[in-house]
Amino acid sequence: MLLRLPDDCWFFCFSLLLWLITGGLAGDPFVFYDWTVSYITASPFGVKQQVIGIEGQFPGPILNVTTNWNVVVNVKNNLDEPFLLTWNGIQQRKNSWQDGVSGTNCPIPAGWNWTYQFQVKDQIGSFFYFPSLGFQRAAGGYGGIIVNNREVIPVPFATPDGDITLFISDWYIKSHKELRNDLESGTGLGAPDGILFNGLGPYQFDKALVRDGIPYLIINVEPGKTYRLRVHNVGISTSLNFRIQNHNLVLVETEGSYTVQQKYSNMDIHVGQSYSFLVTMDQNASSDYYIVASPRFVNSSASIKAPGVAILHYSNSQGPASGPLPDPPNEYDTYYSMNQARSIRWNVSAGAARPNPQGSFRYGDITVTDVYVILNRPAELVDGRWRTTLNGISYIAPSTPLRLAQQFNVPGIFKLDFPNRFMNRPAKMDTSVINGTFKGFIEIIFQNNDTSVQSYHLDGYAFFVVGMDYGVWTENSRSTYNKWDGVARCTTQVFPGAWTAILISVDNAGMWNLHAQNLDSWYLGQEVYLNAVNPENDNTEVQLPENTIYCGVLSFLQKEQAQRVRFSAAPSFDNTIKIVLVAIIVALLGL
Repeated sequence: MLLRLPDDCWFFCFSLLLWLITGGLAGDPFVFYDWTVSYITASPFGVKQQVIGIEGQFPGPILNVTTNWNVVVNVKNNLDEPFLLTWNGIQQRKNSWQDGVSGTNCPIPAGWNWTYQFQVKDQIGSFFYFPSLGFQRAAGGYGGIIVNNREVIPVPFATPDGDITLFISDWYIKSHKELRNDLESGTGLGAPDGILFNGLGPYQFDKALVRDGIPYLIINVEPGKTYRLRVHNVGISTSLNFRIQNHNLVLVETEGSYTVQQKYSNMDIHVGQSYSFLVTMDQNASSDYYIVASPRFVNSSASIKAPGVAILHYSNSQGPASGPLPDPPNEYDTYYSMNQARSIRWNVSAGAARPNPQGSFRYGDITVTDVYVILNRPAELVDGRWRTTLNGISYIAPSTPLRLAQQFNVPGIFKLDFPNRFMNRPAKMDTSVINGTFKGFIEIIFQNNDTSVQSYHLDGYAFFVVGMDYGVWTENSRSTYNKWDGVARCTTQVFPGAWTAILISVDNAGMWNLHAQNLDSWYLGQEVYLNAVNPENDNTEVQLPENTIYCGVLSFLQKEQAQRVRFSAAPSFDNTIKIVLVAIIVALLGL
């Protein structure tokens, strides 16, 4: 919900005035949210279980803003363990301090609050937020982000009659703590208990599969009208096929990029991906219609008990939905999903967040400065622990966040030595970081040696998906790249036994997280950070926030928990003293 101003509202007014006087983002509106994160009870499959709610909601509230707005979200952690929120797809220009991952932020301790402050700069589209620590996304804590266009920027389709956000996800009755213990013991996740729509279980389309009395989602619509459906796969590890009985899906946007408008009867949405569809209610409403999210690329021996089923209800519907669900794609047609992904094109004639054509970027004409071929492998024993790896390295999160260690010149926390190829040596656990070339142009090829579809996400950036195919990537594979209208997005799928190539313009200063969106792969070590430092200007990135939480070797800097929202536009004298103090202590200790 929107923030209710506290008794000391003078502090907000004074801080905001100071922010504007010091030149921090003056002229762009602010929006304030106050969120309490806590455990609540839900019964998606008819069994009571503990889930993570925000403001008592599961899923959490929608963060609905307009591009260039400044967002202030005060988060109170009422869980029994540390917590962080990350903003999936929000680029937060030059401000990785607000990214909400272990490499940039100390966790918010139980009982504490922390205030995020960032600008949704030059972005329009559909995104979501979720907990980034401790497998907590498996318990909920997620919600939608809508970034609207400014009035001066045209949208390449007529204004829809309604805007609907849908969260589809695989779901387990086991708690997130039990699931992470299973992973650590090498047990694996096993088959989910089902698929959710907006935190609700399936409509009883089959009494043999779905027990009676389970609440389900109903989408109410008017005949003849067109609605924008923003669909997010917020699940743990399962690719889902989304479809609506007897209705076409017109794809118009994915993760902040307008796409060439094409009709699909269904769409494979992989873990962590977001899509916007226009759906016109053009049927005769002889009955309600099924909305389905069913698993893709799953082992038949680990089949999910029931797909997700919601109901599309016309106001003039003649009766409830009945009969079989609409058919999914042929599971044995391995190229169906890949060809569908290849068909998604960037609309280079549409206006972007700024009033200039997107196609003017001409990414295919830019010289590549660095190439990384990143090979993933399934979980294996590394030093007696079950771990996953990228290029043979399983990431270990240090107790001191990487960006904080960098800010205070603390040595030994991480190494800028992530290999650009798989090294033919035993896997190891390490904190190895990609040393990015600021203003460079990186080509990354993900090679999937696992047996399941993997998704990869890069915080702070939208990258160009330029190619994918089965087999092993070679230098000759570049001849198949789409160098003109490959879609720009923040999460891409990599099919089993296949590769996906992306291009990244390294223009966002900070320390940015590249990780598997499949939660099991991420939790066991499939992540790495991209370090992007401007060597010519130390002030390229936003300065250290005044409300920074300190942990690890910097714990001694932590003050008593502040209970007020604090703004931090400009560098402070206090932060300068902290940096000098840490340098002295590091020198004395010989770190």
